[in-house]
Amino acid sequence: MMTKEDYLKEYDDYQSMRDNVKKDNYRLQYHLMPPTGFLNDPNGLFQKDGVYHIYFQYTPFTAGWGTKLWGHYTSKDMVNFNQEQPFLYPDLSIDRNGVYSGSAFVEDGTIHYFYTGNVKLTDRDDYDYINSGREQNTIHMTSKDGYEISEKQLLLSNDDYPRDMSKHVRDPKIFKKDNYYYMVLGGRTSDNHGCVLLYRSKDLNHFEYCNRIIAPDFGYMWECPDLFELDGQLFLVTCPQGIPQQGYDYANVYQTGYFRVDYDFDNNTYELSEFKELDRGFDIYAPQSFLDEKNRRIQYAWMGIPDAEYNNQPTVDYDWQHALTMPRVLFYKNNQIYQQPLEEMKNLRLEEIVSDCKNIKQKDTVVYEMQVDFDGSQDFILQIRDDVKLSYQNQVLSLNLKESGYGRSSRSVELKEVNSLTVYSDTSSLEIFINDGQEVFTTRVYGNLSNQNIEFLTKNKGVVAFYPLKGYTIIKND
Repeated sequence: MMTKEDYLKEYDDYQSMRDNVKKDNYRLQYHLMPPTGFLNDPNGLFQKDGVYHIYFQYTPFTAGWGTKLWGHYTSKDMVNFNQEQPFLYPDLSIDRNGVYSGSAFVEDGTIHYFYTGNVKLTDRDDYDYINSGREQNTIHMTSKDGYEISEKQLLLSNDDYPRDMSKHVRDPKIFKKDNYYYMVLGGRTSDNHGCVLLYRSKDLNHFEYCNRIIAPDFGYMWECPDLFELDGQLFLVTCPQGIPQQGYDYANVYQTGYFRVDYDFDNNTYELSEFKELDRGFDIYAPQSFLDEKNRRIQYAWMGIPDAEYNNQPTVDYDWQHALTMPRVLFYKNNQIYQQPLEEMKNLRLEEIVSDCKNIKQKDTVVYEMQVDFDGSQDFILQIRDDVKLSYQNQVLSLNLKESGYGRSSRSVELKEVNSLTVYSDTSSLEIFINDGQEVFTTRVYGNLSNQNIEFLTKNKGVVAFYPLKGYTIIKND
């Protein structure tokens, strides 16, 4: 358990962490990071009265796994941010081992928050982490401004989930359809089948079990569900665990992707499409989306992943780990989700340098955006950094890292053609958008920041627009 008072008392004891973080050259320039310690899932995303609120899973006093709070950033323009005080604390018996992931839903001037209160009964003889000795409490509270909250309300506890569920039920997200509010919860059955539980309500205070969304033999746990519509098509984004690699697909320890869903809400039946990965990179998990006041479906994700074989030791040495991805706008196109960088990212451009593929040679520049539009689709090798290459050969696009990957090696996807790509490079990250966002590669990367070269090897012709970027402005609000 950690109350706000506990946090404030401990805060002064960790000045050395804050000093150490400031020394790290791998701190990202245009990504949201933990001020210190450990960041994972984005939570409770929304815009209200012109202000964006971005919350995130936050362990402030260690760069590893630990007690979870909700950290908090706000912005009016998505390039200038305020670092707010932590928002949620595990301060009650129903969430005493961590305020786990959740979401926000705004209606009639009121913000409704939903999250999982984690309780581990480790002192019980039957504690086994999966089927016994654990509480997963779905908790609700409200706010008018995104800072002050109402009393926490227990909505659902273990007794309210189907009897065949394990003690892994979490990560509530709200979707409104017609006269009902639907809540999706990620779950794991007691016989190890991943699923999403669907509840519904008419008042956001009383929920009844409605259905279970499941795909046969597709992992043992589905985390971080997000149910939403794009251009009239319903999608379920989720993170299945326990999927074996199939060729180039499902190469990460846990997956991040989506199903197209045809749901008959009148008869409470559904059909799922084949699962498709959202991102082919190494560091992607727990995406969450929201509609802003321009009606854009914006998505953040954790630029990290649990239980990976690779690591982020260079930043751990400076007392912090992980970040959020750039904000991405989602589109429905060609029967799938496309992702594109938020338009406001263009406001970070310092200048424009235009060339062709054969003459692009940038040195000692690691914080940039580079757009490439090819005349045709031919094989190429793009050297992004000295030991990082993006190659397209025999209709396979591959991202390859060596020492700077700290265990990250190669990820690939089959593509019939590559006609454009956009590379966003930050000090210790890469986000690569292919064919206007048809596919994306996201990864952390570490290496020499002063001796880096960009060069194309290709017969393909095309236009390259290169933009050095400035970073976010982040002001701390005490």
